[in-house]
Amino acid sequence: MLVLLDLWVGLREVGWVVGLLVSAGVAALLSGALARAGARRFGPANAVTLFRSALTVAVAALAAGTSLDGPALVVLVSLASLALALDLVDGWVARRTGTVSTLGARFDMEVDALLVLVLSVVVVRSLGWAAAWVLLIGAARYLLLVAAVLVPWLREPTPVRPWAKVVAAVQGVVLTVVAAGVLPRPVELVALAGALALLIESFAWQVRWLSRHRDHRRTARSHRVPAVAPAATAAAALVVWVALVLPDRATDLSAASVLSVPLEGALLLALAVLAPPRAARVAAVAAGLVIAVVVLLKVLEAVFRGVFDRPFDLLNDGYYLGPGFGVLVDSVGRTAAVGAVVGLVLMVAAIAVALPWSLLRLTRAARGRRGLALGVAGALTLLWAGAAATGARVPGGPEVATASTTTAAYGQVTRLRADLEDRKAFGREIRCDPYADVAPAGLLGALRGKDVLLVFIESYGRVAVEGSSFSPAVATALDQGTRSLTASGYATRSAYLTSPTFGGASWLAHATLQSGLWVDSQQRHDQLLSAHRLTLSSAFRRAGWRTVLDVPANTRPWPQGTRFYGVDQAYDAGDVGYRGPEFSYATMPDQYVLAALHRLELADADRRPVMAEVDLVSSHHPWTPLPRLVDWDDVGDGSVFDDMPAQGLSPDEAFRDPDRIRSLYGRSIVYTWQALVSYLQHFSDPDLVVVALGDHQPHRYVSGRDAGRDVPVSVIAQDPAVLRAVAGWGWRPGLRPAPDAPAWRMDRFRDTFLETFSLEPFKRSAHEGRNPPC
Repeated sequence: MLVLLDLWVGLREVGWVVGLLVSAGVAALLSGALARAGARRFGPANAVTLFRSALTVAVAALAAGTSLDGPALVVLVSLASLALALDLVDGWVARRTGTVSTLGARFDMEVDALLVLVLSVVVVRSLGWAAAWVLLIGAARYLLLVAAVLVPWLREPTPVRPWAKVVAAVQGVVLTVVAAGVLPRPVELVALAGALALLIESFAWQVRWLSRHRDHRRTARSHRVPAVAPAATAAAALVVWVALVLPDRATDLSAASVLSVPLEGALLLALAVLAPPRAARVAAVAAGLVIAVVVLLKVLEAVFRGVFDRPFDLLNDGYYLGPGFGVLVDSVGRTAAVGAVVGLVLMVAAIAVALPWSLLRLTRAARGRRGLALGVAGALTLLWAGAAATGARVPGGPEVATASTTTAAYGQVTRLRADLEDRKAFGREIRCDPYADVAPAGLLGALRGKDVLLVFIESYGRVAVEGSSFSPAVATALDQGTRSLTASGYATRSAYLTSPTFGGASWLAHATLQSGLWVDSQQRHDQLLSAHRLTLSSAFRRAGWRTVLDVPANTRPWPQGTRFYGVDQAYDAGDVGYRGPEFSYATMPDQYVLAALHRLELADADRRPVMAEVDLVSSHHPWTPLPRLVDWDDVGDGSVFDDMPAQGLSPDEAFRDPDRIRSLYGRSIVYTWQALVSYLQHFSDPDLVVVALGDHQPHRYVSGRDAGRDVPVSVIAQDPAVLRAVAGWGWRPGLRPAPDAPAWRMDRFRDTFLETFSLEPFKRSAHEGRNPPC
């Protein structure tokens, strides 16, 4: 069957591995059941069920080894439909031929359960992890089996209930139809929720009946179900093995990973045999809980490396739970986001239960056959040592010898120690500021009378302008913007800054640029905001400017940020009179942000000069739907944008195609630059200076591997004196930085900017500052 599928639609390596593993599992369990039942003939009904199991194996291979689109999806849905239809046949054949048996009924039920599990995985792959709760449909049968091991009375048979057969059929039909993708998304979600509700009711009835009719004499602790015990032990071994070999990088995860040999497995097996009985049981539960924690840390490590291109920081990165949920809501909607969170919580709970139970079961099995267990432990140790000494690798996969669980735990402990030490070191850096006590005389004197805008462009990284599939379109827009600004009297200079963050956490870049400190963790950010440090905003305020912080991504006041940055006015999403629609994460289009800033702060001629940090958001993940530019006189309260979100792709639709996502990212950068250039042309001002820059590179699935952390930065002004002042920076003309343009660390910008645009009295004061030298 697998050969035919490979010839027909093509199977990746993982599809072959999954297909062979599922086939082997079905064969082993069926042969064991036949031997225990003493069956002399297989029978025609069981032959039909066996064919259904082969179809289920094929569906599993397609689910794991194809992209679930085109011919592969058609074949998968067809095979699943045939397997469901044959479910009506095997029972009929058994009754007509007089071959009804307990074995046949159990075989039929387990094939049904396996098919539903595979189809639930297919649906989650199609709908995304926001629909992770659908896995409960597929896992329900197996969760009950695990519960039956822990609660013996759940093993007892229940009366035949025709309604339960209807519910089981509904699960397969609904999952197959949703996998086919022929229904609107809301209808699919309602159907899946209804199917899950029916399943919960059915299992609840079963558990309730068993609870009321349990017979303690039949379900004494010594009672065991022979059909369940070997399968449960094998499942426990597989769970522990997979947990131990799980890599902490998504790029290292493959079907070949399970062929690695974990050193921890050999040590745990030896401990189970050699330790005293009570100590062995306690150690099994404790080790299971520790491994469960490490598995979760590995998953988080893989996520953070995949999205932020850095390891997970246990002490600092818990902060991302809140913002992460907000981004998820903006991307897929609150209902789907809550469903995803519920699914994740259930998954965490399942891991926390499954690993201790698995190790406890393996400990009991090992102590029952001590010689065999010690032999296996010794063989694994020798195999691991030999593979480690020779550097042997699984063909096309990782090294054979692995200790990834120990390595992951050690890495987290090491980072935790480094974080605690860093707090003291960073405190010294905050206090060591040569500009902290300087007098305002001469401070930023070269910019007197000018408005200064510090404009952060969300996710505007170096990949936007070079070396990517979308960079030509962005480069064209930047070159066109340069020509338009030149025609309007502006000059431009550009280079790169190296951001302290990647893929997210924009606030770290904002704090780094403004404070002149390297703020590369949430711990450093929190520590900085609770201290006092001269920022660019507070320097302008000290020198006489009105200072503004315009953060449309904020949906509530931020008094701590207002105090730390030293601004007279802070705007959030609710302060600027916007009455238009949201665009996924973006609370309003960038064009409206700029128009509102002009109306509220810059339009009045009789005022102090303004310095504003403006954080644009239209190029924030998920980059769809995007607004369009309108005439500046039509912006109004933003209701002019009302019809635009419905005219673009939803995030859920867009994320089904990685190439489309990258294209949409590029289009979002083009839109933001077009809005900024159009604003500068429409509200042309000879006394305006703009510093426009990115905060970080986009997520890794857009940036690719080894993209670095550089972001473009541009100075835009009409006054030739401003351009002469920055001539010593070595930045190149135009909005698009040259490939060999300077790339400063972002924490260098504050001091360089203050030095460049301040007059001599300030510079002398700075060099003679009362703070101790750094």
